[in-house]
Amino acid sequence: MATSKSTFQKRQKEMKRQEKQRMKAERRAQKKLAGRSGDEPSMEPLNGPLIDSEFANSEPEPQN
Repeated sequence: MATSKSTFQKRQKEMKRQEKQRMKAERRAQKKLAGRSGDEPSMEPLNGPLIDSEFANSEPEPQN
């Protein structure tokens, strides 16, 4: 009956691997949520071109 013991050990090993994988995924999710709720500003998509205020009101240089 060596096969029964070996099958049981394989099953235990597989269950342990799956549990470890589940815990790792949970930690990643928690870390992701914690990172978003930090002091970092949320990123928003751009709605138009960026214009530097220093150059916004200046006259264009004449072309030769």
